[in-house]
Amino acid sequence: MDLGIRGRTAIVCASSQGLGRGCAQALAEAGVSVVINGRNQSLLEETARHIRESTGVDVTPVIADISTHEGQAALLAACPTPDILINNNGGPPFRDFRDLDRDALLQGVTMNMVTAIELVQKVIDPMVARGFGRIVNITSSSVKAPIAGLDLSSGARAGLTAFLAGVARSVAAGNVTINNLLPGSFDTARQQAGRKAAAQRSNMSEDDVARQTLARIPAKRLGNAEEFGQTCAFLCSVHAGYITGQNVLIDGGAFSGAF
Repeated sequence: MDLGIRGRTAIVCASSQGLGRGCAQALAEAGVSVVINGRNQSLLEETARHIRESTGVDVTPVIADISTHEGQAALLAACPTPDILINNNGGPPFRDFRDLDRDALLQGVTMNMVTAIELVQKVIDPMVARGFGRIVNITSSSVKAPIAGLDLSSGARAGLTAFLAGVARSVAAGNVTINNLLPGSFDTARQQAGRKAAAQRSNMSEDDVARQTLARIPAKRLGNAEEFGQTCAFLCSVHAGYITGQNVLIDGGAFSGAF
């Protein structure tokens, strides 16, 4: 399917690896020039090289912490008026909510709520003026089904979801859409780190933790970044202009609900 976005430009946050990289790759395959972002220079440069060589599009790597004003300025200097914005950021580590002090709480909310809102503020009016814009926020399946120990991540991402729900309706007439992708268990470095930490907490082997995880997923497998990225690219396409303010759950059926 031709997504109709060839020649567009995109900023994809936290895209040197994992789900962000999957989104950047899929957008590049659709002909979109991408600005990718990370904090590990060698990893980011390797990702840029791979996407550039496999797709032939312009790829601009930007080393930056997007939760800082300086990091956001660096992204927008590389792409001042993106047609597409993919919001993504690392989440707080697993921690009992009793152990979260005020600094940790504020950092988590800044990373997983405030940063995305700030970037939306900076790009949305030019999108409306041009009559095209696609914003996709990578949140988490825990927005719908909270996970004990990830309360800060769940709460901040749920706050982002509620905040942008009204914004999405306010710009829909300008052919600007805002949607959220809610990943469940995917085969990423974060999933691997979480599995290792869970094994340590429970005195189980990582293999046993992995088997328990798969047992809870009706699809009986982890998701992969490539299929996640293709879903993201579709939401950014000309064919998805009537989809806005929605939460798209991608979890292999793990959330047991009809709505």
